[in-house]
Amino acid sequence: ESELLTGTLMAYRNKTYICFDGDNNMHAYRLMQAWRDNENHDFNFHDAHDLNSARDTSTEESIKRQLRVRFEKSKTLIVLIGDNTKYLLKFVKWEMEVAIKLDLPIIGVNLNGSRKSDALCPPAIANTLAVFVPFRQKIIAHALDNWPPLHRYHSGLNDTRHYSYEDSLYTSMGIG
Repeated sequence: ESELLTGTLMAYRNKTYICFDGDNNMHAYRLMQAWRDNENHDFNFHDAHDLNSARDTSTEESIKRQLRVRFEKSKTLIVLIGDNTKYLLKFVKWEMEVAIKLDLPIIGVNLNGSRKSDALCPPAIANTLAVFVPFRQKIIAHALDNWPPLHRYHSGLNDTRHYSYEDSLYTSMGIG
């Protein structure tokens, strides 16, 4: 883990690591996959979850080892934020902490439709650089395309604020 967390691995990173409450928000993750797989949608991401399958019957350390493989190839973290996400301490919190240590751009996707950080924001990312968007395909795609370079800029300034997009961007995308 220390080698991964210090950034000494020179792996090619093109994956999006999606962190979520598997018990309550699997539908949102599956919908993102459906958007990606539908040729009529302009939505694409390389899912880090495709690299391996962490089994529920595995030990915690075995699961974390498999998750580390996903992080080795990841360039961005999406956190699907639902009603219970902030209470998940075993894996979801750990995933966010690893992403922060790796200085990955974080996109908080609010399943409640909020366009900014709100009371459901998990404590693990409450004081870290991130952009927050609602669970809408077009704005998530925009964040995936545009947040990583902005993150690098703001991260270099040791900025830890939460960002959100202006209403005018939503209007221009046809998002009410």
